[in-house]
Amino acid sequence: MTAETSQTLDRGLKVLKLLADTDHGLTVTELSNKLGVNRTVVYRLLATLEQHALIRRDLGGRARVGLGVLRLGRQVHPLVREAALPALRSLAEDIGATAHLTMVDGTEALAVAVVEPTWTDYHVAYRTGFRHPLDKGAAGKAILAARRGMVNDPGYTLTHGELEAGASGAAAPLLGVTGVEGSVGVVMLSDSVPERVGVRVMDAAREVADALR
Repeated sequence: MTAETSQTLDRGLKVLKLLADTDHGLTVTELSNKLGVNRTVVYRLLATLEQHALIRRDLGGRARVGLGVLRLGRQVHPLVREAALPALRSLAEDIGATAHLTMVDGTEALAVAVVEPTWTDYHVAYRTGFRHPLDKGAAGKAILAARRGMVNDPGYTLTHGELEAGASGAAAPLLGVTGVEGSVGVVMLSDSVPERVGVRVMDAAREVADALR
């Protein structure tokens, strides 16, 4: 810690990160051991975080991430969109297809940024705010592959006709960005996606991931 930082805030953020990394919550004792501080400090941290709905405690006393974190999370989308737009514009123009950034929102995939090419005679209309199940469409399937640790060669996901008849999609997950589950992809009117498109989508996903780190 330096003179310019707050030890209490640092500990509170560490509590949130620890809770975010578990599905079962943590007890005061477990948090005390992980943080290397006494239980009294942990009780105070939890009480403060609970006042802001950032954590909640179940009947067994285990602390879990609270719904207040969701309200903060909604503000992430505009920041992510801004960071992703340069890579999406380049991708859309290079491929001549609609490019998109998709993120997880609950059990669905949500398009948070969409860029359409400027030079094509026609392209697939795909709008910001479009939602679909995670297990349908290239964007959602790429996210699920990363979640399951199953991103292998070629490193991108291809689909055809799953969300729109006659349309094919290619998407690659955002990797190495803490707290962000998403993918970058394109959707085009074709029966298949050329290999070079998949490779280009992977490059764009890496660009976006780098911009978010």
